[in-house]
Amino acid sequence: MNIIEKMTEAVVAALEDKKGEDIQLIDISEISPIADKFIIASGTNRNQVQAMADAVEENMHKAGFSLKQTEGYDSANWILMDFVDVVVHIFDKESRSFYDLERIWKDGKITDLASLRNLNN
Repeated sequence: MNIIEKMTEAVVAALEDKKGEDIQLIDISEISPIADKFIIASGTNRNQVQAMADAVEENMHKAGFSLKQTEGYDSANWILMDFVDVVVHIFDKESRSFYDLERIWKDGKITDLASLRNLNN
């Protein structure tokens, strides 16, 4: 397992633990220099969105990965967490629908969690 896969696994585990919804991975490594992967998830309310971000930060720290920057934590409608190679986007449902990152980054390879599980089994 390479470093990106380890990072992805740590993030997804944290998001699932906090009941994140509609978790999707977008591989942007071939279309953008800003990161290799975007991981996108939704929460149902401000507290859940913040709890998801807290869990991601804790899991990544335990796995030995440093958070470069976080944006949007206080408002919690869109929290962006930059781990350099992996960027995590945690939205409330309304903001996710409005910003529609999956559409914006449609040239990347989008993988939902069910598909990812099938690949790993």
